[in-house]
Amino acid sequence: MNGIRWQDAPAKVNLALNILGRRSDGYHEMHMVMQAVGLCDRVGLAEAEAGFTLEARGFALPAGKKSLEQRAAEAFFAAVGRPMPGLRVTLEKRTPAYAGLGGGSADVAALLRLLREAYAPELPAAALEEIGAAVGSDVPFCIRGGTALARGRGEILTDLPPLPPCRFVICKPGFDLPTASMFARLRLDGAAVRPDVEAMADALRRGDLPGAAAQAGNVFETALAAGERQEIDAIKEVLLRRGAMAAVMSGSGPAVFGLFAPGADAAGAAEELRFCYAQVFETEPVGRLF
Repeated sequence: MNGIRWQDAPAKVNLALNILGRRSDGYHEMHMVMQAVGLCDRVGLAEAEAGFTLEARGFALPAGKKSLEQRAAEAFFAAVGRPMPGLRVTLEKRTPAYAGLGGGSADVAALLRLLREAYAPELPAAALEEIGAAVGSDVPFCIRGGTALARGRGEILTDLPPLPPCRFVICKPGFDLPTASMFARLRLDGAAVRPDVEAMADALRRGDLPGAAAQAGNVFETALAAGERQEIDAIKEVLLRRGAMAAVMSGSGPAVFGLFAPGADAAGAAEELRFCYAQVFETEPVGRLF
């Protein structure tokens, strides 16, 4: 491989997220509609003399443990049955971390696509997604992109038709919600927010954007503390007042997205939110990546 190769790493939003219960293996059974969006990190790959090095631009890497990127590279070369060469990986971060937008999973997915392109172009897509699933539950979807119904831990994917033309405004408030702590807080008995994921999937199969938006929701919103809920609701209020068809927290949060039909005031919503929040993004759906 000559020089450095780059891949975009699109973030994801959960248009609908339901959790059916805890599994015997300790994971939770998920039921979701996932959508790739144009908010992207960039991942670069180059060969090095030896070892694995990771450089992050715009993000402080966690110290003292093997990165997800290194684990993914090791899993990839183990799966294709060849020794791992020296690798240098560069991350250019734009997607907020710890936000429910799958930024870390998207970076791993982009690296796996790069590794396949450079070292095993014959590797089937399903095999690459299987490697990704061993690193993180969202990685298979982030490898694939587009619009998909997700089950299991999130790794069992069924493609859905692309979203009709629309825009997203994404806003992350100034606090983090680590995924593990949100799962620990979650109480599923009597959860008030239970989106009808299959109804959303059916609406998308019909090309019915308003019908899909009517089913948007996220069961994790039931696990928010009072102060967190107040902040999330304030962001939603701006998005809905500005004409969003739906406003929902993504993943385990705290980022919130608004879904806007063509011609609605997405730009005005983003401008208003920027008066209070540093991380506000206007973007659009992204189709299949792989």
